[in-house]
Amino acid sequence: MEPKHSAEMSKHLDKQNQVLMETYRAMSHELHKLQVEEETIMHKLYEMMSAEGLLPKVCCSPTC
Repeated sequence: MEPKHSAEMSKHLDKQNQVLMETYRAMSHELHKLQVEEETIMHKLYEMMSAEGLLPKVCCSPTC
C-alpha cells in the first residue's frame, strides 16, 4: 500500500475508533441509567405488594 493511502487509512480508522468509543460510552451510560431505574421500580413494587399483603410469609424456622 502506498504511504499516502496508509496515512489516509490510519486516519480513517482512528476516526472510526473514536466514534465507536463515544457510542460505547453513551450506551454504557444509558444501560446504567436503566439498571438504576429497574432497581427503583422493583423496590417500589415490593413496597406496594408488601403493603397490600401480597407477599408470601417467609418462615426461617424448621417447624413451619
